[in-house]
Amino acid sequence: MRTVDTQDIEELIYNMALSAGVSLTDGCKSALYAARDSEDEGAAKFALDTLCRNFEYAEAQKMPVCQDTGMAIVMLEIGQQVTLKGKLLKDAVNSAVRRAYADGYFRKSVCDPLTRQNTGDNTPAVIHTDIVEGDKIHITYMPKGFGSENMSKVYMLKPAQGTEGIIRAIVETVEVAGSRPCPPVIVGVGIGGSFDTCTLLAKRALTREPGIHSARTDIAEIEEAALMCINRLGIGCQGFHGRTTALAVNCEWAPTHIAGLPVAINIQCHCMRVKKEVL
Repeated sequence: MRTVDTQDIEELIYNMALSAGVSLTDGCKSALYAARDSEDEGAAKFALDTLCRNFEYAEAQKMPVCQDTGMAIVMLEIGQQVTLKGKLLKDAVNSAVRRAYADGYFRKSVCDPLTRQNTGDNTPAVIHTDIVEGDKIHITYMPKGFGSENMSKVYMLKPAQGTEGIIRAIVETVEVAGSRPCPPVIVGVGIGGSFDTCTLLAKRALTREPGIHSARTDIAEIEEAALMCINRLGIGCQGFHGRTTALAVNCEWAPTHIAGLPVAINIQCHCMRVKKEVL
């Protein structure tokens, strides 16, 4: 058994949050550069170039890469051979987020759903935990903006709709969203599970870098086909038309009931801010 103090988890997440707020992932930056270089001259190319200059400046100056500094999503895979000591895990996570949002001068965006009273410190974070093999803790941190989150959907498809139905649902979601989620987008898709678990699969899919396909061939084919159809829509960067409406479609899957085919589509704007660490 290995003992981990939750104070160490707090410090690691604190630093991850500070870094994520001002920088995009390497894969996202590469995908944006490639989209800019492949675009014809015009408004879409100008917009893509502006996005590239924006993330370059934000990272260099340690300034928020987007004014929507997001709701903190924290995914923890905790080895079964790990014993935690110290404060409650959720308290450690929320303390890390609270401190990072204050020290990074990040916008506080979390509020009561009815009164709309702001919590004032961007907590509570959304925390997902999973018990896995080993004595390590794998941490994924993602600040998720809601311009794109609001465009997400869940479909309870019929099994007979199959692959074609899944692709149609993905493309329809992006088409209806149009320019509102600040394209080019990254599309996270959960296939299978139940109503609730497929949405978590979609969220996890957003933590995978653009260009890295599913190891499962038929799932990778769905990713490629959906991406091609989306980019044929012509919405383009920020809605200015053009070649690139989406940088990637990432799908995760899980077994489901014989009577169902749940599909969740979680939209991420061009601003992919994901940090991963192992403790």
